[in-house]
Amino acid sequence: MTRTQTDAVSQTTYDVRLLFAVLFLVGIGIVMVYSASSAVALEKFGSGTYFLKRQAAYSLIGIVALVVFSHVPFRIYRSLAYPLLAMALLSLSLVQVPGLGLAAGGALRWMRIGPVTFQPVEAARLALIVYLAYSLSKKQPLLKDVWVGFVPHLLILLLLSIPLVIQPDFGSVVIFGLIAWLMMFVGGVPLRHLLSASLLLLPMAYLLMTNAAYRIKRLVSFLDPWQYPADEGYQIIHSLMAFGTGGFWGAGIGKGYQKLFYLPEPHTDFIFAVIGEELGFLGVLFILGLYGLVLWRSVHIACRCEDDFGMLMATGIAFALAVQVSINMGVCLGLLPTKGLTLPFLSYGGSSLLLNMVGIGILMNIGSHHAKRV
Repeated sequence: MTRTQTDAVSQTTYDVRLLFAVLFLVGIGIVMVYSASSAVALEKFGSGTYFLKRQAAYSLIGIVALVVFSHVPFRIYRSLAYPLLAMALLSLSLVQVPGLGLAAGGALRWMRIGPVTFQPVEAARLALIVYLAYSLSKKQPLLKDVWVGFVPHLLILLLLSIPLVIQPDFGSVVIFGLIAWLMMFVGGVPLRHLLSASLLLLPMAYLLMTNAAYRIKRLVSFLDPWQYPADEGYQIIHSLMAFGTGGFWGAGIGKGYQKLFYLPEPHTDFIFAVIGEELGFLGVLFILGLYGLVLWRSVHIACRCEDDFGMLMATGIAFALAVQVSINMGVCLGLLPTKGLTLPFLSYGGSSLLLNMVGIGILMNIGSHHAKRV
């Protein structure tokens, strides 16, 4: 390899279309977080720009993280798979420790260390992706053996699910399971193993969904929210009203009505409803187009990658984004039961934004490495 070739390999080439879409979403997110949260921020903190300033700071940190991780060779994560997995399990467990764990929405999902608060499940999702990419790529010749290709990965998934069930965060268990199943399928685990295990795990899933009264209420209200307008159906009803009010053109940025103490968590879980009301059907289509561009470029990077580990990691990151976007939008549109989940790059929240930007940085490195192969 010549010096020119070596220099080409050592530099990072950004996927411009992926970068454009992500930065555009982050920019829209800053604007919409301000629009959705100004009234709430004024009432709670005495400043309408409280969430705006924090989201802008999170976005700047996220962009720095994207640039940094885009220059970290993706193969280094092979040696970090187990340490990252151990740290994820530890952090998910520590939220139960008094003084460290913080309750939000009736569940212990946040962790505080000094002035910093974060949601461990965001980092745990990325750790699961790195572990599965490493393990599946390493075991390629033996994946058809159920005791090598499937059972160990199922056990790790169950191990991570235990603290999530205790929190409780059943929705994240489902997301983790979907990511693991798809990565195992793409990695080469026989479909018969995945389908057989799914059938065996259905009774467990049924018990988890029905062993708590609030989960049953969520399922029932999802089917007909108008029967429970004052409690379990309240969020879905006001979210649908926001979309209905927005119409084709939207009411205009800052002119939405449902965010004014009617729609719960308008700047986090239900920011898509605020977008639907203020930007209308056209705005929703534009947002969908940007997400479509992100997912297309992510899948493109995965398909072009000739390294099994890189391909699987890119696949996991892409699918995790797709699942998160689909569930958040599905909840806001009344297509799925209510689940507290942020909308990537748009919702307020440092943990979600930072980890998603880290994921995009990793994708950038995977894509640039193989784009420069000589």
